[in-house]
Amino acid sequence: MTTPNLALPYIAAAQAQKHVTHNAALDLLDGLVQLSVKDRDLAAPPASPAEGDRYIVGSGATDAWTGWDGDVALFSGGAWVRLPAREGWRIWVEDEAVLLVFDGTCWIGVTPDALQGLTRLRLATTADASNHFSAKLNGALWTALISSEGGSGDLRVTLNKETAASVLSFLLQSGFSGRAELGLLGSDDLTLKVTPDGIAWRDALTVGRATGIVDQPHLPRFKAYTNYDNFVALTTWKKTGINTVEANDQGAFDPATNLFTAPVTGTYLFGASLLFKVNASTSARMRGRLVLNGTTEIRGSFGEVSSSHQSIATALWLLTMVPLAAGATVELQGYFRVADGYFAADHTSFQEARVRWPPVISRAKRTRRIGAGNCHPHVTQVPPHPP
Repeated sequence: MTTPNLALPYIAAAQAQKHVTHNAALDLLDGLVQLSVKDRDLAAPPASPAEGDRYIVGSGATDAWTGWDGDVALFSGGAWVRLPAREGWRIWVEDEAVLLVFDGTCWIGVTPDALQGLTRLRLATTADASNHFSAKLNGALWTALISSEGGSGDLRVTLNKETAASVLSFLLQSGFSGRAELGLLGSDDLTLKVTPDGIAWRDALTVGRATGIVDQPHLPRFKAYTNYDNFVALTTWKKTGINTVEANDQGAFDPATNLFTAPVTGTYLFGASLLFKVNASTSARMRGRLVLNGTTEIRGSFGEVSSSHQSIATALWLLTMVPLAAGATVELQGYFRVADGYFAADHTSFQEARVRWPPVISRAKRTRRIGAGNCHPHVTQVPPHPP
C-alpha cells in the first residue's frame, strides 16, 4: 500500500527488512519535495546523470523513459524512477528559470498569458481606489509588434473619456504637485495648462478640434489707444499718452505709465498709429518712433510724413519686430517739425504681440499709400528671409 498523494510505500505490520521500505520512501520524498528539474524538453535520458537529478520527460519519450511523457524522472540509486505528475504540483525548471504547475494534463506557467478582470495592478508600489494601476520605476518602453512577429508595425495608444465635459489628460507633477496638464480638459479641444504651485493654473495653449487653430490665451499682447488729444511742442520728442486698454494679456502694458514691459525674454512685434490733428498750422510734419528703456530708438521704428498734412486725416503707421530681455520697456513717442500739433484721440494707438523665440534681427521696409486726397505713409518692418 502507498500514501494517497505522493505514493510513498507503507511499512507493513511484522514486515521484514523495514529499512528497505523506509529508505525507498525517503528517496521518493527527496525527489518530490521542493521540486526542481534540470530540463523539460528531453525525450531520452541524459548520458551521464548525477544522483538526484530530475527531469520533466518530454513528449515521445524513449529508452528508460518510454511511456513517461509529462511525468518527472528521478535518477536515484543508479536507476531512473518515475514520479507520475499530479494536479497542483509546482516545479522549477532550472535551465529556463520558470515556475510551472501541473493542471492535470500538462505543465503550464504560473504567470498567466492573459490578465482579465483585474481591479488593481501594482508594480513596486501600492495601487489604491484612486490609482487602480500604480508603478514605481525609472523607465518604461512600449514598442510596436512588428510584422514578422504577427503585428502591423504600428503602435497606437488609445485613451477614452465618457463625455465632452469629462477630463482625459496627462498630469505632470514635481514632488507630487502639479506643474503641467495636457489633454481634453473639460472639453474636446486639446489644451495645455501650467502652474507654478499646483494651485493657480493658466491655459498656455489650446487647439480647436473643429478648426485646428492654435490659440495661446496668455501670450503677451496688448492693444491700447489714447482717449485725448496729445499736444507735442515743436522739435521735441514726447511719449504719447496711450492710456486706454482694449486688450492686455499678461498685463504687460501699463496705461498709467504708457509703457509696455516685456514679461519674458523673446521677440515681439509692435505696431503703432499716429493721427495728426492741427493746432495752428497744417505745415507741421510729424514723426514717430518706438523707444527702448526710455533712451534707445528701436531700429526700424522711425518714420515721418514729409508731405502736406490734413487734420484728422493724415496718419503715420509704424511696424517693427524686436528682441527684448525680460523687464525691458517700450514706449511710443511723437515729434513735430516746422509747426507743432496734436496726436489725435481714439486713432492714435499702440499694440504688441510676442511672436517667436529665438530673437531675429528685422530689416526695414517702407512703403507709401495715397488715399483719396490724403497722404497716409505706411512705415512697416518685416523679418529677414530664412537663411
